[in-house]
Amino acid sequence: MNLVARAIGPFSIPCFLIGVLFFAASLTPSLIPRNPEVQGILGGLVTALGYLLGQFIALVWRALDMPGLPKRLARGVTLLAAVLIVVFFLWVLSSSLTWQNDLRDKMGMAPADALNLVRILAFAALTFALVFAIGRIVASFFRLVRARLYRVMPPRRANVVGLIVVAFVLVVVTRDGILDRVIAGLDISYETAQALFEDAPPAPTDAWKTGSDASLIEWSEIGSPGRDFITSGPDADAISAFTGRPALDPIRVYVGRANGETPLERAELALAELKRQGAFERSVLIIASPTGTGWMDPGSHDPVEYMHNGDIATVAAQYSYLQSPLALVLETNTGLEQATALQDVVHGYWKTLPKNSRPRIYAHGLSLGAWSSMHATNLFRLLDDPIDGAFWAGPPFPSNFWNYVQNQRATGSPWVLPKIGDGSLIRYASHTADASEAVAGWGEMRIVFLQYSSDPVVFYDPASLWRAPPWMRDPPAEDMSEHFIFMPVVSQFQLALDMALSFGSPPGHGHAYYAQDYIAPWIQVTNPEGWTDSDTRRLKAHCDLGFQSGCSNDLR
Repeated sequence: MNLVARAIGPFSIPCFLIGVLFFAASLTPSLIPRNPEVQGILGGLVTALGYLLGQFIALVWRALDMPGLPKRLARGVTLLAAVLIVVFFLWVLSSSLTWQNDLRDKMGMAPADALNLVRILAFAALTFALVFAIGRIVASFFRLVRARLYRVMPPRRANVVGLIVVAFVLVVVTRDGILDRVIAGLDISYETAQALFEDAPPAPTDAWKTGSDASLIEWSEIGSPGRDFITSGPDADAISAFTGRPALDPIRVYVGRANGETPLERAELALAELKRQGAFERSVLIIASPTGTGWMDPGSHDPVEYMHNGDIATVAAQYSYLQSPLALVLETNTGLEQATALQDVVHGYWKTLPKNSRPRIYAHGLSLGAWSSMHATNLFRLLDDPIDGAFWAGPPFPSNFWNYVQNQRATGSPWVLPKIGDGSLIRYASHTADASEAVAGWGEMRIVFLQYSSDPVVFYDPASLWRAPPWMRDPPAEDMSEHFIFMPVVSQFQLALDMALSFGSPPGHGHAYYAQDYIAPWIQVTNPEGWTDSDTRRLKAHCDLGFQSGCSNDLR
């Protein structure tokens, strides 16, 4: 028993009670429903954080030479706190399943039939034990460093210097040792995976297609997401079958990361291919930014090609092989640089063309692509000859332009679906709104944000570490829980976990954007000639008849 106690070290009951309070708060609902395993991991993590917070408070208390409570009074206060926290824990526990199922129902998910408390507690205990062990290892390292410093300097100075040394070592090891190796390993693995073409489709035989023998872009270097984008989507026959009119084959130009050494090289290659295919002779040109892996959502691009009867061109350039959440954290500047280079080059050439014969030009992006596209769309640079509009879906929370616009919302309009001015420049859409309602008609430039109220990639707030996010202070949207309980630290970790879960949400919720909700914003932004409400209903039905993520099925 002494050996175990020595290995574990001193264990603070008051600090653990703070952790249990955090665990109880983590059982309340957030934006995305959680299964027992995920809830257990979250509970164990926030319990450890609560314990750490208690230790930090105690450390500061002692450092300030503040008096401690008498032992008998301390035991009484601890007992009272334990009773109150246990009562709160049991109340939350008894309601947790109801809250989670209420959220599931709002998202069209099947209800969970049990809370699975044993599984939750098992995963929580394992997570807490792991984090606690890591904390003990770091504390032991600090004591070792401090002991060495005691030999050459006074204790108080040794404590401060020891803390700085340990913090520095941890940062260097995690950033320059572990993190850099992980980034490099992931990038190499994705690049290697995309270089394997045994099962890849053959290059297009149509000379006008990107990647064909006549193309300026090498097919073998484009990568899987780009090849999928080029070879999918509706052709002229499929579009004509839908519209009943002669149609064109849409132009899709995609440059893979391996097609050029630098963002500028890839952008100039994209421009050359656009010229080769006659993209600047089309009515509409979309400069799109893909997600982290380079994926282009067919649910967005297929519908807009139907709307414009194929008289449209889309260009994109890949900047990463990582999934968007990893690319957001690990390769932030890469996407911004590529989107900026592509828009600079394409828009720069477009400006030289006669205004009465060039295509209308739009910026577009989903998720991380929306962020990079917004960054590239420098409104001051565009003042002399602006683009015609932009459509950004699922804009990530760090996006500067999105944050600026959000904070200009009209008083009384909700944070998740704000109104901006008279609606002549910027409007919002969601699964319940189509961006058609505004005080004024559209101006010369049209910008639409599509964001789901339950999307934590959009509505995560770093400041939720200490205060409630703005949307939590509004009445809940229809796919939000009515039982949000804000808790410092805990709410932030709930939302961070929500981000990881949001990609698997049902279509129309979380970060799962799909064709039905892209259609109305594209209509508002690009104003297709002769388009009617009947056409909108037919296109939505057509997408449903095809597949959820796109609408390129052939109805002939």
